Amino acid sequence: MAKVRLGIIGAGNMGSGHIGNYVKGTLPEIEITAVADRREERRVWVKENLGDSVTIFNEGIDLINSGLVDAILIAVPHYQHPGLAIEGFKHGLHVMCEKPAGVYTKQVKEMNAEADKHPELVFGMMFNQRTNCVYRKIKEMIDNGELGEIKRVNWIITDWYRTQSYYDSGAWRATWDGEGGGVLLNQCPHQLDLMTWLCGVPTRVRAFLHMGKWHDIEVEDDVTAYLEYSNGATGVFITTTGDAPGTNRLEISGDLGKVVCEFNEITFYKNKVSDREFSKTAQGGFDKPETEVIKVETDGRNLQHIDVVNAFAGAILRGDKLVAKGQEGINGLTLSNAMHLSSWLDKTVDVPFDEELYLAELNKRRATSRAKKESNVTFNTEGSY
Repeated sequence: MAKVRLGIIGAGNMGSGHIGNYVKGTLPEIEITAVADRREERRVWVKENLGDSVTIFNEGIDLINSGLVDAILIAVPHYQHPGLAIEGFKHGLHVMCEKPAGVYTKQVKEMNAEADKHPELVFGMMFNQRTNCVYRKIKEMIDNGELGEIKRVNWIITDWYRTQSYYDSGAWRATWDGEGGGVLLNQCPHQLDLMTWLCGVPTRVRAFLHMGKWHDIEVEDDVTAYLEYSNGATGVFITTTGDAPGTNRLEISGDLGKVVCEFNEITFYKNKVSDREFSKTAQGGFDKPETEVIKVETDGRNLQHIDVVNAFAGAILRGDKLVAKGQEGINGLTLSNAMHLSSWLDKTVDVPFDEELYLAELNKRRATSRAKKESNVTFNTEGSY
């Protein structure tokens, strides 16, 4: 095939963004041949923007069954992600899934298991922050051993400010039954993925989640979590949708120095020798290893969703490398679920955790989740990530 025939399931905030990129001509190996959305006004919008060459469906399963596509991009509320992906695999379709992979790890394991049955199909996850030059460079530095053994990771990511109108824009938003969580499930899957991509999955989590602290919502909008890793490293993760102005500062420390990423710049504080070795041999009680401060250069590339979708097409057409494999979506979700469970139980949680207990606790909250009126508002998400 010369181009991948793509079907987009969901034409809301994210789906319309992908369609916009296509209309701009930034996805040269993609041809959108079908779109599905349950809302009539979104189907009208698709018709207006893509014309008669695209077949429009009410339901994603009808698009999957249509035979009009080679691949699907899933951009619907979170609970639906695994089920649609599984149907896609069963129908021989390549799958790109928006974040998060799902709401709970048990359901995502089922999705991954089905994907593993179809190695001939490409399965990608929309972790567009992995395309950001600063995070790619930090990953390269860690993999090359420039930081040495990781000792500590701290991320304050509080620039996800959202208004009440944002939460009121969809009946599913910010409810346990519709979304399954708040800032950890909606905004922070990117950072949780990056945390696990860069530093691995922690072994213990203690988290404090505040539900509806800054907004009239039932899910978390303020989070502080402490993490422990198998090698003894520790971490702190802080996030909210209630701070303005917010902060986005990532620090990763190893025995050979630390990187600080803030304002889309990387500063490397490079130790001349390992701090552990220095401590053993230094004669002065207050001596410190000599440190060089380096402004780290990057290639400046940060095309986000465009790079992810183009890599997806390249993987289908030529076997190119994906930005993120679909099976990796469970890693950040594991961290998110562990934070929720720790807060709900008010105790430290070991990872892996009891998935049945997590689901039982989630379902308690779903049972009392409030119904919201659909407002049918769609926002332009450009620049919001």
